[in-house]
Amino acid sequence: MNLDANDLILFAAVVDAGSFSRAAEQAGLPKSTLSRRLTQLEAKLGERLLTRTTRRLTLTEFGERILEHARRLQEEADAAAALAQHRQATPRGVLRVSLVPAFAELDMAQFLLQFAARYPEVRLELDLSPRRVDLLAERYDLALRAASRLPDDATLVACKLCEMHNGLYASPAYLRRYGTPRAPEDLLQGHVGLRLIGGSGEVLPWQLADGRREWTGIPDGAFAANSLELLRDLAAHGTGIVGLSDRHVRGEWLTKGLLQRVLPDWHLPTVTLWSVTPGRRLLPARTRAFVDMLREALAEG
Repeated sequence: MNLDANDLILFAAVVDAGSFSRAAEQAGLPKSTLSRRLTQLEAKLGERLLTRTTRRLTLTEFGERILEHARRLQEEADAAAALAQHRQATPRGVLRVSLVPAFAELDMAQFLLQFAARYPEVRLELDLSPRRVDLLAERYDLALRAASRLPDDATLVACKLCEMHNGLYASPAYLRRYGTPRAPEDLLQGHVGLRLIGGSGEVLPWQLADGRREWTGIPDGAFAANSLELLRDLAAHGTGIVGLSDRHVRGEWLTKGLLQRVLPDWHLPTVTLWSVTPGRRLLPARTRAFVDMLREALAEG
């Protein structure tokens, strides 16, 4: 059965208007055209949708059931039109964003300057703490998270921005002093670990894998922090081995030999960068602009 969705939408319009005349006027169609299309729709469906008299229209039982589907189509059409109109709106207003340190350290200052230049009517309010804010209760527009996976939450919508591949790094000076580990077990033999503190305040172990084997542990060390940028700087000064993403060591960190890969066949878990927004149908133009521009920046990086 080949149904025209527009005919179903016109059927809903006739019911809502209460007459063919009013529905035809609202739809910008001749009354005769509207009546003919409804008659053709009934013929395709094989049953009457409306009982028509000179004074009123009455839904049949079958018509009531079809009306539910017709109204869903109308809602989706309205949503599509609203989205198209919404996308044309100029981003403006206050945008409240929660950033975890993994985002705050990925050239975010340069990105924010570019965003402010492109969208001067948007005012940014940023929270850079590692805590997980309650987007709805604290009225945040957007949270940017780094995690292998996010907990299920029907009130939120999470979209993947990019993935970060992680490994162990140390400075040449450190490796000259302590030696180069050849296997994960060597890390516990006199090496120093620069340890990352997680969002709950715990020190995160290194979970290494080479595709066939897995190893979990971390050397002892004098430094632990919730900032990868700080731990990276400490590692560059020869104080220990650190787990970092490929994005944290791009550029001069590798090209100038400040850091080099340790145990290159072994990898830490890949971390996904996510944008998380309240689960409403349409995002404000300012939120959409921020997420789109960030996705572009991460793809270029």
